[in-house]
Amino acid sequence: MLTRRQFGKALGGSAALLSGPAWAAPFRTIPQRASARVIVDNDFSGDPDGLVALAHQLLTPKTRTVLCTSSALDRKLVGNVPADRSAAIGKDIALDLIRRAKIVAAPPVEAGSEHLNLDAPEASPAARAIVAEAMRNDKLPLYITCGGPLTNVAAAIRLKPEIAGRMTLIWIGGGRYPQGGWEYNLSADLAAARIVIEQSAIPIWQIPQNAYRQMQFSVAELQDRMRPISDFGAWLYDKFTTPPEFVDVGGSWPLGDSPTVLLSAISGESSQYVDRPALRIKPDGSYGDPVGNGRMIRVYEMLDARLTFEDFLSLMRIHAAAG
Repeated sequence: MLTRRQFGKALGGSAALLSGPAWAAPFRTIPQRASARVIVDNDFSGDPDGLVALAHQLLTPKTRTVLCTSSALDRKLVGNVPADRSAAIGKDIALDLIRRAKIVAAPPVEAGSEHLNLDAPEASPAARAIVAEAMRNDKLPLYITCGGPLTNVAAAIRLKPEIAGRMTLIWIGGGRYPQGGWEYNLSADLAAARIVIEQSAIPIWQIPQNAYRQMQFSVAELQDRMRPISDFGAWLYDKFTTPPEFVDVGGSWPLGDSPTVLLSAISGESSQYVDRPALRIKPDGSYGDPVGNGRMIRVYEMLDARLTFEDFLSLMRIHAAAG
């Protein structure tokens, strides 16, 4: 049996070994490779939670971001953004984010139409780019993740309906089931939502309002955990510091667009969903009768916020350490 003195000497020797060059040497990382392509579609000039989701998607090794498209804001709720240029400004913000993050294989960025709620959505550069990527042959499956109105998705489907069978839509939007009701991403462009949900065959994973509101990140956490990571983290944090005057910031800021990364790149196993019949959308955003033809939608009810946010913060720190 070791005496206390002998044990202390042994422990001291072990500590010296752990603090020496061998402990500081480069280590082998767990191998990961991209398992899907992703088109990131969002209203980047609006709520900065979309910028957090874009940064997260760009940094994860599990997906390859192949395109970013910017959608317009509801002109009644644009805040300080010029109402007729919100999609173009969103494109510029996304490009700035990609530059500041020093993304080597930077995806192209295109702006969508500045007009919402059109029965025939405009064939914008964003819509054409979505079609081109969807029609490109690639062994990796394609997700289009949408954290805003479905304007660009609807316009792309109208341009070439067959793309509906070549990608899966992950959409943040719509009210709680079964009643529904007003929700920003849905109500900003009801016409687009009807085209995508009622008239197309694209597979949809929907994260309605009651689910995405689970993604709460406290204001203190944004300042304490995200801002100090790097200059890029500080830039992201700064986007939260000038909300529109009509917004009364509480103790938390829902990072409601982050489930797009959770489900496309991390894991869906710790979240819960229900397959539901696709429902028609009424003028007030509530849900009506089933669309029919066996059309189903995967509706998420519970999301793993811890896994999502810890993955994001860790990727930000790893990225900062890599320089």
